[in-house]
Amino acid sequence: MSDSLTNVGTRHCSKPSCSARAVATLTYVYAESTAVLGPLATYQEPHCYDLCEMHSNRLTAPKGWEVVRLAPDPEALKPSTDDLEALANAVREAGRVNPEESVIEVNRRGHLRVLRDDGK
Repeated sequence: MSDSLTNVGTRHCSKPSCSARAVATLTYVYAESTAVLGPLATYQEPHCYDLCEMHSNRLTAPKGWEVVRLAPDPEALKPSTDDLEALANAVREAGRVNPEESVIEVNRRGHLRVLRDDGK
């Protein structure tokens, strides 16, 4: 699997000789002389650096640069009641679906099926 699709939980610090688990992502806005440190990005990006907790806490920028630290709202990371309700409704709806006799399986690849509705 390519690095850009690596599981977020298994990424390591980009600092040489550090094998600690990454918890933050560092990127730069060169035009504004700004280093931006935020939560670990979903995917690894080529021009970003993943940092462990120790290295993200110790981060300093070159003279004349600003460091912007973006801290996520812990409440925003939790599933909302809307998310849970939507999931429950989707599961209920999937349980109600009864295949019609007019639906014909025309192809299969592994666990995926192609169906055609010959109904009126």
